[in-house]
Amino acid sequence: MTVELTLLPAGTSADHPETLDAYQARGGYAAWRIALGRGDPQRVIDEVQRSGLRGRGGAGFPTARKWSFMPKDGHGPAFVCCNADESEPGTFKDRRLLEATPHQVLEGLLLACYAVRATCGYVFLRWEYPRAARAMQAAIDEATQIGLIGSDVLGTGYSVEVRLRKGAGTYISGEETGLLETTEGKRGWPRQKPPFPAARGLFGMPTTVNNVETLACVPVIVSEGGEAFAAIGLPGNTGPKLYCLSGCVRRPGLYEAPMTVTLRELILDDRFGGGVADGRPPKAVIPGGSSAPVLRAEEIDVPADFDHLQAAGSMLGSAGVMVLDDRTCMVRVAANACGFFDHESCGQCTPCREGVHWVRQILDRIESGRGRPGDADVAIDRLDAIAGQTICPFGEAVAWGVGSIIRKFREEFDEHIRLRGCPFPAWGFRSNGS
Repeated sequence: MTVELTLLPAGTSADHPETLDAYQARGGYAAWRIALGRGDPQRVIDEVQRSGLRGRGGAGFPTARKWSFMPKDGHGPAFVCCNADESEPGTFKDRRLLEATPHQVLEGLLLACYAVRATCGYVFLRWEYPRAARAMQAAIDEATQIGLIGSDVLGTGYSVEVRLRKGAGTYISGEETGLLETTEGKRGWPRQKPPFPAARGLFGMPTTVNNVETLACVPVIVSEGGEAFAAIGLPGNTGPKLYCLSGCVRRPGLYEAPMTVTLRELILDDRFGGGVADGRPPKAVIPGGSSAPVLRAEEIDVPADFDHLQAAGSMLGSAGVMVLDDRTCMVRVAANACGFFDHESCGQCTPCREGVHWVRQILDRIESGRGRPGDADVAIDRLDAIAGQTICPFGEAVAWGVGSIIRKFREEFDEHIRLRGCPFPAWGFRSNGS
């Protein structure tokens, strides 16, 4: 039996993680054996290159190209880090993979280690995922016991180990250099780049960081061939994709589809969300977690892929698709998102530490009925001043996500200030009493 071209095989669930025997019965670890049998790490990179796989963590950077940045001499230790610090609001795809199909993620990590000639792989897992931690550790132990991990794997002369690390639950540890700092036992402060992780990463050694879903794709690619993977979806946006659907939708959940699917189909089609809750019309969609710019309802007839969403002024990001209906107060959405970012800023850069908090105060003031004329303009000005002025992309995340809500729904902010409260019946009219 061969590995299916899917990331969520039928019958797997978080309550019953796939065992080693079950995974191998559907072709699991065949790709690992194939790669080791060929004895050429570059062939793994070439196959992933043919597949067109792009990183599923947010930026969508070509995976094979990222791997190619690692040194080829093989001298000294090198690492691959699996980024399982899934902290983006509205995102839960990696959790499902880790809890239900841990061996598929592990095999992808092993293949990545082999491809870049790494001697050790790390799974960096957020603290709030205890079931995922248990499932992944069990998978590591099972694979080690039968010789798929360790010294001289399957008699090929290649040795690799895998370690699990649990973070402290900080959003910024999802940024790749913040993750490296935390894995080393330090505070999760992103690093200045360059040097980039491929040159100087974990413990000062060459390192590649890949997302959970990205790694879960690799066994399928190696086993079935890059061309089969590339045949799914659109050019530059290939392979199966996991979408996290939440908010004002009838059937929230995790759905798998090729990246030809549109946002409107994800929300309204009976195969997926089944429509907006209570039969209401959609008002807005945030397609990639809180850091992705919002789209108005008339903008959602767009394929949910990297390139089309970018052309539409947003991004796929973590594929955390959040649906908002016509009763939603967008001022409250912006204030809530900004409050999250204010709480999660690491505080290393002044624009984030001071600027985001300032914007939060302005939005809270508007939302509570104490807004002043010009507040929305000041918030946009401060957000624009943050973007591009921070060590990591956190500043852009706030500016893009929160700023897009203010710009696209400016009339609601002005209405809150004029009425001195929220006019939306679903929330009730909030006023400062003056």
